[in-house]
Amino acid sequence: MAPADLTRAPLDREAGYALLAELAGPAAAATLGGLDSLAPGFADWIVTSLFGGTYQRPGLALRDRQIANLAALTALGGVEPQLGDHVRNSLRIGMSREEIIEVIVHLAPYVGVPKTLAGLRAATATFAAADAPSAGTPSAGTPSTESPSTATSAADDAPKEARA
Repeated sequence: MAPADLTRAPLDREAGYALLAELAGPAAAATLGGLDSLAPGFADWIVTSLFGGTYQRPGLALRDRQIANLAALTALGGVEPQLGDHVRNSLRIGMSREEIIEVIVHLAPYVGVPKTLAGLRAATATFAAADAPSAGTPSAGTPSTESPSTATSAADDAPKEARA
């Protein structure tokens, strides 16, 4: 198959930035600036290819894409900062906490209990940060500065059932 025969992928930079603003809110700009100072051009590539490309494809509603993101990041494990970002994004687009928790719990027989518990801890920490007065939560995509031992300390805030 020749490249001319392939369907062109949508890559809409402006739509990508607009969608990121809708999902992540005003904190997205600060996050992108921080990432760009670390890896120039990488943040723009992420926004253009992901939010201006993959997210622009027809066939799935934004809510369904967020469910897929929650499931994929929980299954992947070790990406709790990004999972927390997508928990926040899911709340911003109208998913309930109960729906987010159910997406993660549903994964247990497929990804295992340890990854499910890690996902629940990340969601619990994100909910707690959202409930905190003057919540100074990290913005979408912010690289975590926590050490592995402090990143997992959110387990102490998890519901007793989630710590089993």
